[in-house]
Amino acid sequence: MEVILVPAFADNYIYVLRDAASGKVGVVDPGEAAPVQAELERRGWSLTHIFLTHHHDDHIGGAAELKARHRASVVGARADAHRIPGLDVALGDGDRTVFGEQTARVFAVPGHTSGHIAFWFEAAETLFSGDTLFSLGCGRLFEGTPAQMWESLQSLRALTDQTRVYCGHEYTQSNGRFALTVDPANAALHRRMEEVAALRERNQPTIPTTVGMERRTNPFLRADDPGVQAAIGMAGAPAVEVFAELRRRKDHFRG
Repeated sequence: MEVILVPAFADNYIYVLRDAASGKVGVVDPGEAAPVQAELERRGWSLTHIFLTHHHDDHIGGAAELKARHRASVVGARADAHRIPGLDVALGDGDRTVFGEQTARVFAVPGHTSGHIAFWFEAAETLFSGDTLFSLGCGRLFEGTPAQMWESLQSLRALTDQTRVYCGHEYTQSNGRFALTVDPANAALHRRMEEVAALRERNQPTIPTTVGMERRTNPFLRADDPGVQAAIGMAGAPAVEVFAELRRRKDHFRG
C-alpha cells in the first residue's frame, strides 16, 4: 500500500493511500480539500475512500467537499456518527473494513476525543493513529481520562515493531524536547532526537515512525517503565498515575 504525506495547515499531515492491486485510493483525515485534490490531480487518481479518525475540524474539514466531488465513501467511528457529517461506514472497536485488497482493523482509542479510532492495516503493517499516538508523544485529553488514554496507548504499543505509524501532526521535535526531561537516560531517545534534528533541518518529515521506535523512546508508552518512573519521582507508582503526571507536565511544558 502506497502512502503519500500531504502537508496541511501549519503542522497537519493528511495521508493519501493507494492499494496497488485494486487501484482504490483513500485519504486519511482530510482537514482541507484543496491539497488533497491537487495531489490526486497530479497523479491522475480518483478518490474512493475517506477514513476519519476523529471529529476535529482540522481532520474532517475537507471531507464533505471530497465526498461530493468523488462520491467517495466516508469511513469513521460509530460513536462519532452525530459529529461526522456524511458518515457512510460506521465502525467500532474490533471491526474491520476493506480497502481494495487491504483490510484495516479498527481500534477504539478514546482519550483525545471520546470517539477516536485508529486504523491498522495489518498486512501492510501500517497504522493511522490520528491524534492519539504521536511520534514521541500523545494527544491532549480533551474529552477522555488518563485511564482511557493509557489503555488506548497500550493497545497500540502491542502492535508489531515494524508497524509504520502515521499520525496527525508534525510534533516530533517539540515532543522530543519534553521526552528528554522525563527520560533523560534513554540512549535510544537521544539518538532519535539527533535524527529528528537532521530531518527538520532539511525540512523533511519525521513521519512515519514505527511502533518499535515509539516503544523504546516515547515516554507516554513507557509509564510502566522503572526508569521513567524514577526520573519523575514516582518509582513503583501505578502506571496510570505516572501517565497522568506525564500528561500534566507536557500540558504545561514550554520548551
